Amino acid sequence: MNNVDLTPFMTQAVYLTREIREIEAKAGELPLMERAGAAAAELAATLVPEDKKDVLVLAGPGNNGGDARIAAARLEQMFFRVTVVSHPRELPLEKSWGLVIDGLFGIGLARNISGDYAQLVDYANRQRCPVLALDVPSGIQSDTGQMLGCAVRATHTITFIALKPGLLTLDGPDHCGEIRVASLGLDLAEAKPNAWVADRALFQSALKPRPRNFHKGNAGSLGIVGGARGMTGAALLAGRAALKLGAGRTYVGLLEHLAVDPAAPELMLRHVDDVLGQDLDAVVAGPGLGRTEHAATLVGAVLASDWPCVLDADALNLISDDQNLRAACERRRADTLMTPHPAEAARLLKVNISEIQNDRIAAARGLAQRYNAHVVLKGNGSVIVARDAHLFINTTGNPGMASAGMGDVLSGILGALLAQRLSGESALVLGVHLHGAAADELAASGAGPVGLTAGELTDAARRLWNRWLCEKATK
Repeated sequence: MNNVDLTPFMTQAVYLTREIREIEAKAGELPLMERAGAAAAELAATLVPEDKKDVLVLAGPGNNGGDARIAAARLEQMFFRVTVVSHPRELPLEKSWGLVIDGLFGIGLARNISGDYAQLVDYANRQRCPVLALDVPSGIQSDTGQMLGCAVRATHTITFIALKPGLLTLDGPDHCGEIRVASLGLDLAEAKPNAWVADRALFQSALKPRPRNFHKGNAGSLGIVGGARGMTGAALLAGRAALKLGAGRTYVGLLEHLAVDPAAPELMLRHVDDVLGQDLDAVVAGPGLGRTEHAATLVGAVLASDWPCVLDADALNLISDDQNLRAACERRRADTLMTPHPAEAARLLKVNISEIQNDRIAAARGLAQRYNAHVVLKGNGSVIVARDAHLFINTTGNPGMASAGMGDVLSGILGALLAQRLSGESALVLGVHLHGAAADELAASGAGPVGLTAGELTDAARRLWNRWLCEKATK
C-alpha cells in the first residue's frame, strides 16, 4: 500500500499552475479559450434568475479576460443583456444584476490587486446576485490559496482543465463557492498527476470489513504517550478516539497518575514509562506530553523504536528544539506520521508562520522531506504529503473544529488505524478525511459548527467509519 497507484483517480487530481501551462501549451491557447468561454456561458445561463436577464462581465487584460469576453458573446446569443466592464468608470449607476461574471485575473496572477481592479473586486463583492468566477476567483493565488490584497467572493467557480490547489486550501474555500470543473475536452491521461483531493475512494482497498472469526489481537495494540499534569485530558481524548476507531487494546501512558477513566474504563491507564514496555503495534506521542527532559527522553525512545508512530503537539515541539531528536526522526524506517498546525510547522522548519501559510504545499513538502515522514499540515484545506511525495488536499471539515482537543482526537484516530496495520499513507489520508467528515455530519445535524467539541467528534467518526466499512462490504 505504500506505493499505491493513484493515477486512475483523474477526477480528483489537482494540478499546479506550471502543470496547467504545460497542458495548455500542448493544446494551443485559441481552441481552449473558445471552449472555456463556451463552458462558462453554459453554466452562467443556469445561474441567472428568470426575472433578471442582466449580466455583468468583469473582463481583465489577460487570458482570463479573453475567456470572459467569449462567455459574454455566447450569452448575448442566448438573448441575455450583457454589459462588459474593464474599468470602474464603465460601471452603470444603480444597476441590478442577475449575475456577475468575474474574469479579471486567472491563474497567472502574482501580485496584489490594487487600484481600479480592487474597485471592481469590491463592486462584485457588494452585489446580492450570484457571482461566477472563471478558473479561480480574482485575487486568489491558484497554487497556494493566498489572497493577494483582495479577492472576489464568488458563489460559483468554473475552473478549467483541472482543479487547482488554491481553490481548496487557505483563503480559497472562502472565496470560490461551489466548484465546477470543465475539462475543455482534454484527455489528461498523459499528464500524470501527483496531487489529489483526499477521499476514501483513493484507498478503498484499505477499508476491510472484519471477518466473523476475529479477536482483539487482530485489531492491534496502541500506546499513547502524554498526559502531563494539567493536560491529562489530551491523552484521554486520544485514547478514547483510538478505542472507538477500533484499536484492540489501548494503553494510555500518563505522566500524571490516574487510576481509571470513568468515561472509558476500557482504556488501560499506565504510568507513561510503562506503556513503552508493552507489546505494541503503534504509538501516539505528544498529546499533553509537556516539554520536560523526561518528555524528550520518551519521544527519543519512540523514535528509536520500530513501531509506526504518530507525532503530535508537544512531541513536535520537542523535536523542533532538539537536534538529536530531529536526526532520530530522519533515520526512522517505520511509518512516521506528523500532524503539525502552522505554528508547529514553523518551529519545525525554523521559519515564521506567515512563510508557512503563504505556501502551505511547499511547507508540507518541506516537512515530509526534512523529517522523512508522512505529514498533514492542518488548517483550512489540510495539506497531506506522503513519504513517496504523493500530495493530497482534504476538503472535509468546518470552523467548528477550531476548538480544544480536536488534534488529540485526530492523533487517536490515526494511531488506531496504524495499530490495525494500515500503511502510513492510507492511515493519514483516511484518518484526516474521516476526522473532517465526522465534523461535517455533526454540523449538518445542528451540533455545530459553533460549540462543536472534540469529545462529540469521536462518536460521529465511529459511526461514519462503520458506515464506510458496511458500504465496502455490500459492493
